[in-house]
Amino acid sequence: MITRVTNHTMMQGAQRSLQHNLARLAELQEKASSQKAISRPSDDPAAAGEALRVRAEIRANEQYARNISNGEGWLSQLDNAMTTSKRALDRVNDLTLQGSNSALPPAAREALALDVKSLRSELAAQANATYAGRFLFAGNSDADDALRADLTFEPGGTVERRVGPDQNIRVDADGTAVFGSGTGSVFALLDAIAADLDAGKDVSVHLAPLQQRIQALTTEHSEIGTRHARLLEAKDAVADASLTLEGERATVEDVDLASVILDLKLQETAYQSALAVSARVLQPSLMDFLR
Repeated sequence: MITRVTNHTMMQGAQRSLQHNLARLAELQEKASSQKAISRPSDDPAAAGEALRVRAEIRANEQYARNISNGEGWLSQLDNAMTTSKRALDRVNDLTLQGSNSALPPAAREALALDVKSLRSELAAQANATYAGRFLFAGNSDADDALRADLTFEPGGTVERRVGPDQNIRVDADGTAVFGSGTGSVFALLDAIAADLDAGKDVSVHLAPLQQRIQALTTEHSEIGTRHARLLEAKDAVADASLTLEGERATVEDVDLASVILDLKLQETAYQSALAVSARVLQPSLMDFLR
């Protein structure tokens, strides 16, 4: 059976072809202007799902970076507090050695005692040091002071920061481990040294306990340095992951602009050619004007 091809049939076919070319041209123009391969999920559902996964990982990585920045603040403040405390204890050690001289006059011993009391106050200030309104040596405690009147520290959970998918780093310190607690604390020791200096007693007996407290503080300070090193390693890992994820995102979402522009020019040429051919083949007849 021979199917009759009328002008109307030819016109419908030409319109469909032109509409298809025009839709493709509009799609390429949108990609060129937005420089995005996916404008809506229906463009490429599989690529859209991959883009969502990559963006979720990017957001998580950005949160790790913020956590690391906050952790660096904590550990830097801790380092300052411990450095200041170590310097104060070294000074107390020197004063205690001077006070061990039995030939010192009472006025000199009283002056040494005043220095020890001043250093004791400085240590107490460091024990109550804070970062962003939180105590460095009392975890999550919301008390008025980290160091209590009985020379013990307020109990509180540890402060940690998540710096990777499976990695947490503690950013506070245990006040009891650093300064001791109660009668065994460095504060009680300095009180005893100052009192014995005022009383004219032999303070050399305090040198060994003082060295023990200095060693305990040094050990905890080293632990802070180890954590800081781990934090810096995590920072580098997050930076590397950021570059990798951005590359993955660009591969999925962004377009090769040069390629899109080339396709756009080709499509424009094809569309113009189709228009020209359709105009020549489907010339209007008298009946088209009469209809």
